[in-house]
Amino acid sequence: MKYWSLLLLLCPLAAQAAPTLVEKVESGQDELVIPYEQYRLDNGLTVLLNPDHSDPLVHVEVTYHVGSARERPDQTGFAHFFEHMMFQGSKHVGDQEHFRLINEAGGTMNGTTNQDRTNYFETVPANHLEKVLWLEADRMGFLLEAVSQRKFEIQRDTVKNERAQRIDNQPYGLVGERMDELLYPRDHPYSWPTIGYLEDLDRVDVNDLKAFFLCWYGPNNATLVISGDFDTGQTLEWVEKYFGSIPAGPEVRRAEPAPAKLERNRHQTLEDPRIRMPMLYVSYPTVWLGHEDEAALDVLANVLGGGKNSLLYQELVETGKAVSTGAGHYCSELACTFSIWAYANPSKNGDLTPLKEDVERIINSIVERGIDAEDVTKAVTGLRADLILGLDSAQGKARQLSLGQVLKGDPLYAINAWRQLAATSPDEVTAAYQRYLQNKPHAVLSVVPKGKTEWQAAEPDYVTPERNLPEWQHIDELPLRTVKDDFDRSKMPGAGEPVAISVPPLWRETLGDNIQLLGTVNDEIPAVSVILALPGGQRAEAEGEEGLAALTAAMMNQGTERLSNGDFSEALERLGASITVRNGFYTNLIEVTSLTETLPQTLELVEELLFHPGLRQADLDKVKSRLLESMAQSRNQPSWLARQGFNRLMYGDSRLGMPDDGLPETVKNLTIEQVKAFYQRYYNPKNGHVLIAGDLTPEQAKQDFAFLSRWQGKAPELPAVKVPEQPAGPGIYVIDMPGAVQSVLRVGRRALPVDATGPYFYGQLMNYNLGGNFNSRINQNLREDKGYTYGAYSYFSGNRDAGVFVVGGDVRGDATDGAIDEILKEMNRFAAEGPTPEELAYLKSSYSQQDALSYETLGKKAGFLLNLAMLELSPDYLSQQQKIVSEVDADALTEQAKKWLDPAKMVIVVAGDKTKLEKSLAQLNLPMHDLTIE
Repeated sequence: MKYWSLLLLLCPLAAQAAPTLVEKVESGQDELVIPYEQYRLDNGLTVLLNPDHSDPLVHVEVTYHVGSARERPDQTGFAHFFEHMMFQGSKHVGDQEHFRLINEAGGTMNGTTNQDRTNYFETVPANHLEKVLWLEADRMGFLLEAVSQRKFEIQRDTVKNERAQRIDNQPYGLVGERMDELLYPRDHPYSWPTIGYLEDLDRVDVNDLKAFFLCWYGPNNATLVISGDFDTGQTLEWVEKYFGSIPAGPEVRRAEPAPAKLERNRHQTLEDPRIRMPMLYVSYPTVWLGHEDEAALDVLANVLGGGKNSLLYQELVETGKAVSTGAGHYCSELACTFSIWAYANPSKNGDLTPLKEDVERIINSIVERGIDAEDVTKAVTGLRADLILGLDSAQGKARQLSLGQVLKGDPLYAINAWRQLAATSPDEVTAAYQRYLQNKPHAVLSVVPKGKTEWQAAEPDYVTPERNLPEWQHIDELPLRTVKDDFDRSKMPGAGEPVAISVPPLWRETLGDNIQLLGTVNDEIPAVSVILALPGGQRAEAEGEEGLAALTAAMMNQGTERLSNGDFSEALERLGASITVRNGFYTNLIEVTSLTETLPQTLELVEELLFHPGLRQADLDKVKSRLLESMAQSRNQPSWLARQGFNRLMYGDSRLGMPDDGLPETVKNLTIEQVKAFYQRYYNPKNGHVLIAGDLTPEQAKQDFAFLSRWQGKAPELPAVKVPEQPAGPGIYVIDMPGAVQSVLRVGRRALPVDATGPYFYGQLMNYNLGGNFNSRINQNLREDKGYTYGAYSYFSGNRDAGVFVVGGDVRGDATDGAIDEILKEMNRFAAEGPTPEELAYLKSSYSQQDALSYETLGKKAGFLLNLAMLELSPDYLSQQQKIVSEVDADALTEQAKKWLDPAKMVIVVAGDKTKLEKSLAQLNLPMHDLTIE
């Protein structure tokens, strides 16, 4: 109790005063500057303001300088746990109201935790800024009044479900945790996982969590960043009003850097029953965030494993010794690691020993190869492009400012780190290599399938020490901070005047034989996003060629006749650009991102790729090998199995019922002649669309893309899509996954093809309160009330010809039958009763304002253009949707519910441990079937 008396002494009530201006940075000629004003309140809260009036929205981000590294070794997972608790209501905000209020405003929100910090963020239409500040201040100053033992227990179950879904039930899910244990001693703050060890949460109670909050969640350990469309003077008044009276917490000192130290190499083996491809993971201790050698090590990582022209890729993947590989220099506040990974091909040789020898040989080859200026230039160019593209959104700018300020005391740290990178010399990179990698101790983790320890890279020679947990000491009720206000904080601020939402102005042009150009000009950042949508895709595959569209797209990513895969990748690196080819169901897509200054050179590469792709037999052999291994690995992933099993039950053996990348037995027999024929027929731009968002005028665009009209050959004739009747009857279909700790559920039926303003859209409106948002009935029931899952949802999904209605989620294995029962009950209730008046109002409010966030980035604008083109929509379809939302009533939504939510018509897929589930599932009295996915 003496500790808490001391804590009170350290937390005197702060007198409210105007925020003090600390620093002001204005825009300069260099595009790599984020203008901001920095203020500090008397209670220590740091405030960063970045006005940007280009879109009618604001992004608010509160970052606390506390992550898992601030936990005690015997109380792990507390920081992440509080990420959950911060959404469970506070003194003046009811349970689950934070999510509801943000969704109702048409906004988005979330929180994340890592080793060094926890952040909470919202993006909302600009007229809701005051409400968001009130919400964030309430959980900063008044959270503990609403924290209860019951809420603690519910969220403890949620965290357990999250760990099971993201780590324990996922292939390779334990790799990060095991590698950290291998690198660091047990008392090092990076030695335990951010999500924590569940035994720690099981042995504490709510007061332990409250104590953690009182230590770390004060305004003096927080940074508030606001970016977007706001008035600075008014915003500062609101910040002072809502945050200024919250007392500071205890003084928080910056932790000292503590890189891992290894006296010799360490080897361990992880047997993973959910994998097929063995994995080699090698990690070298290096420096810490902001160290003078960080930039040089970043360059070295790019040389070794940064792209298709890197040493590791060329010598391992291109030679068929590995399915994939890479390297990275990962920096956190206290320590960095230089890590290399490679996946062996078990069909050829799953033994990791020769792979490890190759990795070591490649690392040692740096001595003879050396580092040149071009190596540095490529890394500098790539990072500069990433930084510029990151300035495309209010969230991107706020995130950079926040993390820089919290971790390094410099809001522009990311940009200044790039400047350090640009000033790095080849000699400095060589020196860093010699200092941290050459003949230096490192940790090696061999990840092998269960029972395949003969594939390990080396005999394990390091045993992770057991955790020594002291006896738990109960903490009595704690003194809470006292906040004194001169206003009624229980009254939630209302919204300001509605923001003006407008569709981006569009332009249209036509090239050659009906090649449609559709674009919008935006010069907020000097960049352009382009999508070439060419008629073809999966629907163009002939019977027996399923997977040809995906294989051809993969081959189109292998370079040109002139440039090999690696050379093409290097050319893009030098430009800071990206060109990616992929396929959809109806189209083949070429996606391009480029800075404006290098767009002409980037489009020259696009033209070369489109007209003169490499399509080499040697590349096909390698691509097919990697693709087949990826297909085989996907059969070990519960979520993939459940999704694919459901699709097959909906569409049978038609193309709609098959995986996007086809079937292994078909793909392995596809030939280079078939790939070339598919390319010639379906990479034809005629009748295609070019969708352009960014810093490019219509006149220049028409000139830049004129090369498309030179394509020779007729426009492709496309077959009609065959849509069979649903072949599967209602009942439970079990995909057996022995040893699975969770069950992945898909519950649903055939429904509707996609439309923008017709029955499909009405179905979406109906579903919103059933399972379409965090506060929906299904999620609240299964996650918040029952603790069955980390999250459950429902949705309509489809394409122009067919669609489905689906409820999905990963649930505790022992709650599988209960979760299914509750889902069916929720459907039954919603079909019988429809939405409540409160739910209808919630739906209308959310939908009526969410378009304010729809067009902010180049990516969102390009996606909007693609939607217009593929569904042949008029740009005013959004106003038509808003009219529908404003006029829809409960009776119309109830009619939709009755049509689609009949429990007796539901097909239920369960991917889980059949031995454990069979008896309990039988009690649901539904037909049961085994389902096998080959």
